[in-house]
Amino acid sequence: MTRPSVQESPLARVLSDYTREAALELCEVRPGEEVVCYACGHRCRIREGRVGICKVRFNEGGTLKVPVGYVGALQCDPIEKKPFFHVLPGASALSFGMMGCDYHCGYCQNWITSQALRDQDAVSSVMPISPPQLVAMAKEHGAPVIASTYNEPLITSEWAVEVFQLAKAQGLRTAYISNGNGTPEVLAYLKPWVDFYKVDLKGFSQEEYRKLGGQLAGVLETIQRLVEMGFWVEIVSLIIPGFNDSEAELKAMTEFLASVSADLPWHVTAFHKDYKMLEPDNTTAHALMRAAEIGQRSGLRYVYAGNLPGCVGPYEHTFCPGCGTPVVKRHGYRILDVTLKDGACARCGTRIPGVWN
Repeated sequence: MTRPSVQESPLARVLSDYTREAALELCEVRPGEEVVCYACGHRCRIREGRVGICKVRFNEGGTLKVPVGYVGALQCDPIEKKPFFHVLPGASALSFGMMGCDYHCGYCQNWITSQALRDQDAVSSVMPISPPQLVAMAKEHGAPVIASTYNEPLITSEWAVEVFQLAKAQGLRTAYISNGNGTPEVLAYLKPWVDFYKVDLKGFSQEEYRKLGGQLAGVLETIQRLVEMGFWVEIVSLIIPGFNDSEAELKAMTEFLASVSADLPWHVTAFHKDYKMLEPDNTTAHALMRAAEIGQRSGLRYVYAGNLPGCVGPYEHTFCPGCGTPVVKRHGYRILDVTLKDGACARCGTRIPGVWN
């Protein structure tokens, strides 16, 4: 599958200078200077002079060129904002992103970076930076985690690995904030260098995924593979009225997640009108709690309702499934109390899965 030449927009011409050859694990050269990219589930076949669906991986003279050496967004966030609720409560994560995405979600809240090469209204700037500078910045801010986010990290995996190799050598943890459109090849490439992996499960209908530019089956396979490979995985679903919030769909989604692991944390978050999706109503706290209750009935032990602090009852907190004691209390992204002892409930000793120290 091909897309217009990488040279079509001024931003694309700038970004073409911040590239290197793709990792051998993530591409295959075919006869006639065609390359196949394995960075995401689209598996683009890219002819010479053309770009993949993501618009940032391109074929130059039979060589797949990929992004390195810059960021398009950079800030320090609470780890709970990613969201990870079972990872180092109260910690900060230095979060960086590049440009481009393999999806085109009409409600994308990071569209300024993710859609920068598709949408002329997405005006983004490029900040040259090196892995040592990013790692030093994380340490300066006391952030024990570096996260690749704001655009789809799978399509910039070579750069993330370059950063993460140095980060892990200096004792930091690493995270991907991803749509989950992976391949076995890219997950094997990432496994030594990525500790935590958040997947955005956008619904449970192939028709919906087609509208966003994806394939549901590939995301489900990626979630299963991530758990089997030993990544720490948390799932988030943005609940959009009239798009993915039917009881049947939420039941099917959560039953699938529970079949992978009842210990998978599932976060439901509230949609608000953004980018090109301005028709649906904003999601209410009641709708989030309804979705969370469906997840619990499906057998998930750790279900959270996010981004409406103080409005979702118990669904901001982590409870021990053994005795019901709240072991982590939160208000929004703020940690109120942690009563874990060596990763277990201090009251009954039930182990709470996650990375707590």
